[in-house]
Amino acid sequence: MNAEHASARLVVGYARGDADLVADEVWALEAHLEGCRLCRDRLSDAVTAEAPAVAALTEAVWSDLGPQLDAAVPAPPRSYRARLSAWTTPAMTPWLAMVLAVTLLALLLDLAAGPGSGRASLVLLFAPVLPVCGVAASWSRGLDPAYELTASTPRAGLHLVLRRTAAVLAVVIPALLAGGWATGVTAAQWLLPCLALTATTLALGGVIGVTRAAVAVAVGWVAVVLAPTLATSRTAFVLRAEGLPVWGLLLALGVGVVIARRGAYTVLGAHR
Repeated sequence: MNAEHASARLVVGYARGDADLVADEVWALEAHLEGCRLCRDRLSDAVTAEAPAVAALTEAVWSDLGPQLDAAVPAPPRSYRARLSAWTTPAMTPWLAMVLAVTLLALLLDLAAGPGSGRASLVLLFAPVLPVCGVAASWSRGLDPAYELTASTPRAGLHLVLRRTAAVLAVVIPALLAGGWATGVTAAQWLLPCLALTATTLALGGVIGVTRAAVAVAVGWVAVVLAPTLATSRTAFVLRAEGLPVWGLLLALGVGVVIARRGAYTVLGAHR
């Protein structure tokens, strides 16, 4: 597939049901067909030319279904749970609960230490990396029992990744805002790093898989920022006001990579 439309080889092979088409190509084609009328028309012509038996069977099925569809009763509006399932998965719940528990624990330790303890705030140290854990849980074949169903849908791409990431941020950020307000940590110190690390996770996820990217980002944060800060009791440069431009640049680069490689999230490797 190119940036605009599927290749003739892929469309014809899909119409014939060729066994040499790899799963990633089929998955990407089906996702593309959902939004491209021109390629759907090309596929229809290819089916008529290359698989007349399939075309005849399709016509027969539609001729039988047409009257039934016309007489069908419209489906009721989707329930709240059904609408929520488009944004979250059951596997996300325990992980989000764990993230909130860590936030609460960090808040309690900060309050117990008091403002004059001289050590860096734990809420500040954990806030940027906590959403990364939720993003990993929202897009992982090992943690989502409904992974196969999700992976088989044409919408299992960047659109769904961003939906689930937004759901994670919608839960985590208000809790971090409350924790920061209670401990005196300003949102500017952690919110930009939080968004930058999330964007970096998604950008790397298009290359090595979202779960692996989340693990790499979390390990890097612990090694470069969390452990040295706890050892020296001094706030790292990246969490000071002077480091905010760096986080802004990292956020812009992450968003740019995600947009440029938006097709990468329709392949199976993105679920690793």
